[in-house]
Amino acid sequence: MGDFALEVRGLGKQYRLGAQRELRVTLREALTQAAGRVVRTPASLLRPGAKDRPDQGLFWALHDVSFTAPAGDVVGIIGNNGAGKSTLLKILSRITSPTTGRAVVHGRVGSLLEVGTGFHSELTGRENIALNGAILGMRRAEIARNFDAIVTFAEIEDFIDTPVKHYSTGMYLRLAFAVAAHLQPDILLVDEVLAVGDAAFQKKCLGRMEDASRAGRTVLFVSHNMTAVQSLCSRVLWLKDGRLLDDGPAKHVVSSYLQSITDNVTDQQWPDAATAPGNEKVRLRRVAVRPERTDSHVITTHTPLQLEFEYFNLQPDAYLNLSLHVFNEHGVMAFNALPMTEHQWQGRPFPVGRFRDVCHIPGDLLNDGVYSIELLIVQDDAKVIFRKRDVLVFAVHDAAEQRGAWFGDWEGAVRPILPWTTEFLGATDSMNND
Repeated sequence: MGDFALEVRGLGKQYRLGAQRELRVTLREALTQAAGRVVRTPASLLRPGAKDRPDQGLFWALHDVSFTAPAGDVVGIIGNNGAGKSTLLKILSRITSPTTGRAVVHGRVGSLLEVGTGFHSELTGRENIALNGAILGMRRAEIARNFDAIVTFAEIEDFIDTPVKHYSTGMYLRLAFAVAAHLQPDILLVDEVLAVGDAAFQKKCLGRMEDASRAGRTVLFVSHNMTAVQSLCSRVLWLKDGRLLDDGPAKHVVSSYLQSITDNVTDQQWPDAATAPGNEKVRLRRVAVRPERTDSHVITTHTPLQLEFEYFNLQPDAYLNLSLHVFNEHGVMAFNALPMTEHQWQGRPFPVGRFRDVCHIPGDLLNDGVYSIELLIVQDDAKVIFRKRDVLVFAVHDAAEQRGAWFGDWEGAVRPILPWTTEFLGATDSMNND
């Protein structure tokens, strides 16, 4: 194998939208269609610009994509649905051919593109292992040498001689990944392997991909799970609308991607007090949420935050305080924040003028998800004189730190890291001495 396991240059794939034409057409149908085209052509030429209109039935799933991947690299591929991620892997797997450009693959490719790709439903698990090995160019002795490890990894010992059409989705996926990973391809292509499976299976899959990388094999990993991508990959490709938008370190590219897909309301300003939200007692001036660290651009579960509120008090000697209701995306109130520790103005009359309150939310408190803030301005500790829902809306993204091997949902509205101790209290035989 050369310096690069993969060399992709100007790769493009074009598809035609709509139904495929029948391959068999009768003579009568062919003559009818030809006559129709002759009749329609003069009319179409009368429409302005008709001859210049591009073919509306064509689209580029990939367009001018270029990159290289050295041997031993674990490269993540991210992007929204329809970005071209799966199309790229299918071209590299030789399932489909490119329309433009070329992809040079140095070595044997093993791929897991979707559940059961390359399996024959009528064959047993044992037979499909042999079939996939043969497709990869493995010798019979090589397949036999890895057979036990594949079956053990897939945890299907009792069903190895059962046709795979009777397997559950989880069994199908476990066997497919085991075959792709254990037959020792030089390049491993994996598409959303973490979409199905429990924590133990996720851990085994990620561990196997890390082992492949340490052994000098190249891994291309497509996933919507940004935590897994950042944990496993040192480099990430970001595809958008079939084009390579960014290629760089995982943390940088994932950060940019998350910023682009989040529809946040993180900063609002109302310069004209006469039209700003409020009433004859108070008016808003500005609201914002931002990371406390200036080097942070994306809010993760590990990011300390500041919630900032600027407002005008329009009545003299008013006893005011703010109350913040923090809701998660399911409408559950995560917590209610009050200025209990603010001692400069709480309990004192507010003069007419502009005020600024800042609420600090520590890192490792909020879970990942979308949060909205309801702002309440309270007078005399009891009377709500102004209320505004969704004054701020922001997304908290998962962080790879302290995740361990679990990449599924982390339940709960909040996710604090709490003090914890574990003690060894003696060997098990000491139980009889108590």
